Amino acid sequence: MKNMWDDRYGKTEFAYGEQPSNFLKEQLIKIPVGTILFPAEGEGRNAVYAATLDWTVDAFDQSIEGEKKALKLAEKHHVSINYMAGEFQSLTYTENQFDALALIYAHFPADKKSNYHKILTTYLRPGGIVIFEAFSKRHLDYNRINEKVGGPKDLETLFSIEEIKSDFENFEIIELEEKEIQLNEGLFHNGLGMVIRFVGRKKS
Repeated sequence: MKNMWDDRYGKTEFAYGEQPSNFLKEQLIKIPVGTILFPAEGEGRNAVYAATLDWTVDAFDQSIEGEKKALKLAEKHHVSINYMAGEFQSLTYTENQFDALALIYAHFPADKKSNYHKILTTYLRPGGIVIFEAFSKRHLDYNRINEKVGGPKDLETLFSIEEIKSDFENFEIIELEEKEIQLNEGLFHNGLGMVIRFVGRKKS
């Protein structure tokens, strides 16, 4: 998978564009500025946007090419982000380090995603906010009609509302829905898709 992402992010164009997720934009303005972590952040479009709002931003991805593009985008916008390229197991974040956690199309391997979610939430302080947006299991039907909308093609990598409730069981649900949306993000997210959107507050 690392080679696939390095190849995708190694191109001149930004694979998913330079603009942040609309859902992320809507949610960030609702919460106080602080420290935020972006897992599987790719080319940095969401992390850089948060930095322009004065968030202290950390991000990681397995792709070195993604890191290069993210830092280039940060420089373009005259902001700085702390970006770590490497495997999940090499992360050095600490418990209760962040005020917010943004999982935006962070599709981890099916057999690891729930465990990764539980680890990531330990980095979030009590009262901290998670912002989650990713393709739902029903998105496969949309992908069959239009491959340009992107997203994983195996059911188990995609998400359901029940999985989110289980993975984030220690969270107060502020918002949780499955929703059809129109995507226009770079080269690989274009057309109608079905996503899960979740905003939650970590309990003490």
